[in-house]
Amino acid sequence: MNGTFRSLDSFNYRVWASGAIVSNVGTWMQRTAQDWLVLTELTQKNATAVGIVMALQYGPHLLLLPLTGFVADHLDRRKLLMATQAALGALALGLGLLTVIGIVELWHVYAFAFLLGCVTAFDAPARQTFVSELVGESDLSNAVALNSTSFNIARMIGPAVAGVLIAIVGSGWVFLINAASFVAVLGSLGVMRVGDLHRSGRFVRTQGSLAEGFRYVRKRPDIKTVLLMVFLISTFGLNFPIFIASMSVTVFDAGAGQYGLLTSIMAVGSVIGALLAAKRRKPRITLLFTSAAIFGLGCTLAATMPNYWLFGLALVVIGVAAQTFTTTANSTVQLSTEPAMRGRVMAIFLAVASGATPVGAPIVGWVADTFGPRWALGIGATSGFAATIVGIHYLAKYRHLRVRIAAGRPRFSFDQGALMTDSRQPEHRVAKQETR
Repeated sequence: MNGTFRSLDSFNYRVWASGAIVSNVGTWMQRTAQDWLVLTELTQKNATAVGIVMALQYGPHLLLLPLTGFVADHLDRRKLLMATQAALGALALGLGLLTVIGIVELWHVYAFAFLLGCVTAFDAPARQTFVSELVGESDLSNAVALNSTSFNIARMIGPAVAGVLIAIVGSGWVFLINAASFVAVLGSLGVMRVGDLHRSGRFVRTQGSLAEGFRYVRKRPDIKTVLLMVFLISTFGLNFPIFIASMSVTVFDAGAGQYGLLTSIMAVGSVIGALLAAKRRKPRITLLFTSAAIFGLGCTLAATMPNYWLFGLALVVIGVAAQTFTTTANSTVQLSTEPAMRGRVMAIFLAVASGATPVGAPIVGWVADTFGPRWALGIGATSGFAATIVGIHYLAKYRHLRVRIAAGRPRFSFDQGALMTDSRQPEHRVAKQETR
């Protein structure tokens, strides 16, 4: 199998993808039900409370760094994932039982969100770097993009199904269904051909090895640029539960089904972005600031849309741009990092991507409550434009970006080449590329 779906040639990747999509559907069902529970049942349409839940859920990515990256590099990733996935299923079961029984309170959701964040902090870097063991280096970029495709197909299905189930049986049963979905991914991990995994040697633990990931990143201007761009957009732009929930309830007076549908609509764009990324052999850094700029434009459009359906159309644009940006950033960092350092560097990447939420989500939620959801989307737009400026600065400083006018249109040229693979070497293996 060639092209977009070439990673599915691998038996282990096929098994993993099959289990993951079932679990991802359940995860998106729970996310939708959790936001709806907090926004409409446990509070009076309080977007700040949703922001606090997000902060508690993603904060542990920062609190537990760099321990999580160390664990991902040091332990057997397959066994680690079996433990974390089982724990995530148990947490979904616990919250579901509290909700079905009818005794759930807001502080319960806060507590479960924090525990979920602690487990996910260990699960995420192991899951991201485990992909390289499934397919090897040559198809890593494709596998990362297909993972994103699976995640976003689930994002199309899960929220829409959750919206219907919330209206029929309530949020608690959605949590219980998610708990059951983890059986699929645990089963896939259990039937893998362990001998076919592409395992690289584990690093030797030495004094200061926990901090080695930070030292490695500090010497890499390319990776630092990607991380800064990811920080800006993740902190103030990727707060979709707040954007969509507050616009649905406050501006368009929508119900649970319509709220779930909006999340699914945005996922259509995300799937398109992920499939386009899967077709590319290698990530290109120009895609980072291009997609960041389109993300900013998409948020600007969404903030100005007068009705529900036009808002949904703008969400498709946001979905394509956000997925292109995050997938390209993920692949760029993984492929340009030495295998022995990959777990720790990806832990830093994921801590920036997810751990930035505790900083931005409460702020964005407060803006939505105080000034309105449209102003909150304006903050998301600003983050996209700011990340674009960071990318252009990198090209100007390290890739000798030049701008000229030809036939009345701007032309951009820069030194195009592979990102550094050795932190001691400058980027000098380049060829001139021109774009418009």
